[in-house]
Amino acid sequence: MDSFKIFVVEDDPFYGKLLKHHLNLNPDFEVDLFTTGQACLEALYRKPDVISIDYGLPDMNGGELFARIRDLNNVVPIVIISGQEDISTVVNLLKRGVHDYIVKDDNTKSLLWKSIVNIRENSDLKVEVESLRGQLEEKYSFDGIIGKSQAMQGIYTMLRKAVKSNINVSITGETGTGKEVIARAIHYNSERSKKPFMAVNTAAIPENLLESELFGHEKGAFTGAVGRKAGKFEAAKDGTLFLDEIAEMDLTLQSKILRAIQEREFTRVGGTENIPFRARLLTATHRDLEVRVREGKFREDLFYRIMGLPIALPALRERGEDILLLASAFVKQYAKDNGLQPLKLNKSAKDKLLKYDFPGNVRELKAIIDLACVMTETNKINADDIIFSGLNSPSNFEYGSKTLREYTREILQHHLEKYDNNVVQVAKVLDMGKSTIYNMLKSGELQSELSR
Repeated sequence: MDSFKIFVVEDDPFYGKLLKHHLNLNPDFEVDLFTTGQACLEALYRKPDVISIDYGLPDMNGGELFARIRDLNNVVPIVIISGQEDISTVVNLLKRGVHDYIVKDDNTKSLLWKSIVNIRENSDLKVEVESLRGQLEEKYSFDGIIGKSQAMQGIYTMLRKAVKSNINVSITGETGTGKEVIARAIHYNSERSKKPFMAVNTAAIPENLLESELFGHEKGAFTGAVGRKAGKFEAAKDGTLFLDEIAEMDLTLQSKILRAIQEREFTRVGGTENIPFRARLLTATHRDLEVRVREGKFREDLFYRIMGLPIALPALRERGEDILLLASAFVKQYAKDNGLQPLKLNKSAKDKLLKYDFPGNVRELKAIIDLACVMTETNKINADDIIFSGLNSPSNFEYGSKTLREYTREILQHHLEKYDNNVVQVAKVLDMGKSTIYNMLKSGELQSELSR
């Protein structure tokens, strides 16, 4: 851990050395002592993490030195120590941005220690927040979106348009296509990237709680409302509000969403105060909203309000070789997250993936790859490690261009394994002759425990 650099400006040599000695008891602290304000100013290029100033210096008072430091460095926290207890002076300095004001007495050492420890903890937290923000921006950069297919090129074009504007964006696509990933990419590549990103899956919140979750509530607004709570519309501030599965909201709540968007203001549940809505709105759904409008299940006026810039995400089965790019990325990430040696997909595994339909899209692909990484006994993932368990693949058959004979063989092989190689039972279930199955077993087209 890097040392925490502290400047102590104190004209009393004895008292200055006392403070320096006390602070140096922490091995992480690096303390420099100055007896004049000018000496401190000349050393600011060394970028201290905090500065402690005695108010009564020989060349300038603490208020003047604070102003001079702020002209050169407007972020370093400053603590002022003074023998005077003039309240107006204290209030004025705190209003100007002094982090802490400590009266010089027997408790000064311990109070200064606590103040600096708090400053350091806050500093570490800010560094961590900035680091996490940087990781998010890197994760959701356009470079972090995997896909080179023609279908994705159109998406990249729309994303570039989205980040240059504050227009509402409506994202559509099947479940698992990555709608929230796209929403986050828009936010973290826009001018609002340093502001909050608030995501709400409206389908995951009970209907009777959704209004409060979105708009907040006042104390006593309903049973259990023991205090005021800000909703997502308020918490988004000047950032981005992402409403996922917006088609699932009832018509009453849709009307309130419409008002908030039109008037750019809303009220908390049980409240009367109009609260400004300043965030950018992104929405997503896996449904066809035009159909929902025609069915009377979605307000037409809200539809036009949220449409803005429409981005329709392609299904994974429409993205060709992107399947392998995504699979390889998921394999690499799984190995990294679990401390494994690098893993690779062999040709048989890749062929099997390319023939599958992926009804669950990218989300399903990730689940399949994670399971394959667990199942493999080597550093190579083969076809047997790829297990399909989607709702549209109950028998785990490969999808793709095959002959009728190939499909017949797979169906028969599956049922032989299911019914413990009981040919009579399989023939009865499939309504076919036993002789056909026996002939295929004899020729080697089918395998059973009896023929192995």
